[in-house]
This record gives sequence, structure tokens and C-alpha cells, in this order.
Amino acid sequence: RMVRDKLVAHAVRQAYQDVLYHGRHPAYVLFLDLDPALVDVNVHPTKHEVRFRESRLVHDFLFRTLHQVLAERVVDAAVADGAAGSGDPVGGPLPAAGEAVQTAVTRPPTQGAMRLGVAEQRSAYRLAREWQQPVAPAHADAPAAQTLPAAVDDVSDEEAPLGFAIAQLHGVFVLAQNRQGLVVVDMHAAHERITYEAFKRAREGEGIKAQPLLVPVSVAVSRREADLLDSHAEVFSELGMEVGRLGTEQLVVRALPALLRDADAERLLRDVLADLVVHGSSTRILEHVNDVLGTMACHGSVRANRRLGLAEMNALLRDIERTERSGQCNHGRPTWVQMDMAALDRLFLRGR
Repeated sequence: RMVRDKLVAHAVRQAYQDVLYHGRHPAYVLFLDLDPALVDVNVHPTKHEVRFRESRLVHDFLFRTLHQVLAERVVDAAVADGAAGSGDPVGGPLPAAGEAVQTAVTRPPTQGAMRLGVAEQRSAYRLAREWQQPVAPAHADAPAAQTLPAAVDDVSDEEAPLGFAIAQLHGVFVLAQNRQGLVVVDMHAAHERITYEAFKRAREGEGIKAQPLLVPVSVAVSRREADLLDSHAEVFSELGMEVGRLGTEQLVVRALPALLRDADAERLLRDVLADLVVHGSSTRILEHVNDVLGTMACHGSVRANRRLGLAEMNALLRDIERTERSGQCNHGRPTWVQMDMAALDRLFLRGR
């Protein structure tokens, strides 16, 4: 039967927060192999809820597992799946006159964390700066069409599953050719994800830095909430918050994460305490920090009508293949789609 559990829902929602478009929610069937003694199925008269004896362990297990799977780089698998599902390029009935031709378009699967060394951080910073440098306009005598490098046919799908760039469309999309057909890339969405993940890796390598407040903020709380400070002191430290206890029902915020120095200190503290009461842990600060990093990535990414050369477009394709969760930007929009040759053949009724 279907059951509801806030803990499970929270873990899944947190794992998917970076990859789902706003307003959408993951649908799933969860199978957990547990000792029956660790699950109470009688907490609700209609059996619609369950209670886990080790709820924190279950929550963290679900979050870590989903977080790891969604972070996997699966560009090559998505491209291969699109080719496998394309079928006979000339199979199937012809559409009636005037009838729209339905094409098979493979979207990247819905997609965490790595560390950057000093050299990698500098490389990521240099890449972000290079994307912003103006590109010299093509010479008037330049040929209208450019030939793909001969190396394209010599590179395996494993090395370059998204293929190689052939053109830029209206300053918005990069068109690439791979062995399956045509790849269309939204260059802003793709570069936004690349930049966002680079920011996150750099931040995770350094940790969340705290910045002292000029004027500490006193917050009245319940005794239960105040006691959470004593039992979860390490949580606040890891989140870049310095919080002290002034009395049985009084806390004081002395420092906030540097990226959130202008945030509402009282609201931030109450949000973290609420998470600790319900879930025994809190990702609220990380959510806010990632929101800031997402905004920075959006503003620091290549914009529409930014002209790219073939070398830059191919560099973007390679970065997509190497980046976690590269199937979507950090707002949940797809970054690229695959149109296989069978779909293109059907568009033009080839082979009929």
C-alpha cells in the first residue's frame, strides 16, 4: 500500500533540489530491506504512515544514495540510449498529408560532491573568465562553411559522446554532430551548470567560511530549541554559524556564513532549529549558499548572442561530458538534447 513519510519525502526532495525544474517533484517507488523490528507500521489508524526506529540513519542513507547517483556523469549512457531506442531509420508508416511528423528526441536524464585542488580551482576560474572575453569577428573572406576536424571520425563515443561542434544557431544553441546524429546544446544553460558545479567544488574544498557580525543578534527560543545548540554544536560550526547560549530560552548569533552575511540572522537560525527538531540535521544553510552560488553562476555564464568559435564550442561539449548533473542547469532546464538519424530521416521521409 502507499504510505506517507515526511522523513523519506525530505531526503528525496533534498537530493533532487539541484536538478528538478521549479514546481516539479520526483515520482518514485522506494524499496528498503529492513529488519521489521526497526519499522513501526501502527502509528496511523489507516496505516498510511510508518515510523523508522533509526530515522536519521534512513534519511541520510536515502539522501547520500540519491545524491551520488544523480551526480554521476551519464552523458555517454544517455546518448547510447537514444541510439538504441531509435529503431529502423525508415521503419513505420508514413504520416498522412498535413500531419505533423513526430520525432524521437532524447533528453539527458535528470541528474554532489568533488574536491578541486589549487590548480583545478585556477583552471575553473580561468575558464569562467575566458568565456567572457570577446571573440574577434570572423574575417570577411572567411569561408561560409567550416570543415570538421578529421579527428572526429577517429574519436570513439566513449571519448566524445556529444560529438563535435559544427555551428552556432542564433547565438543561443550549439549544434554538434556525433555518431548518433545531431546534438543541440543550450549554451547558457550548459555553461551555467558547469560554472555552478565548479563553484560548489571550490566551496566544498575550502569549507563554509564564517564572518563575524558587527552586532550580534539575540533570539528568543523555546527551551527545547536552546538545548539543540548543546547537542548539535558541530552542526552550527560546519554550517559557518557561531551561536551561543545566553540563558535557558535565549540564543545569540555572533557569526554567519560569509556568503550569507546580509541574510536575516534570526530567520536563518530558526530555519536551522526547525530542521533539527524535525529531521535531526539541517541542510538549510547549504541550500542558501547554493542559491547564492547559483546566482553567481548564472551571471557568470556565457550569454545569448555571445559568438563562439569551434574550439570554444568543442571545449563546452567536453566540459559538459566531464561535469556532474550536466543534463540540467541548476534551475532544472535541460542543457542538451539528442536527435538521432532515424528521427531526422523521418522528418524528411527519407527511404520511402
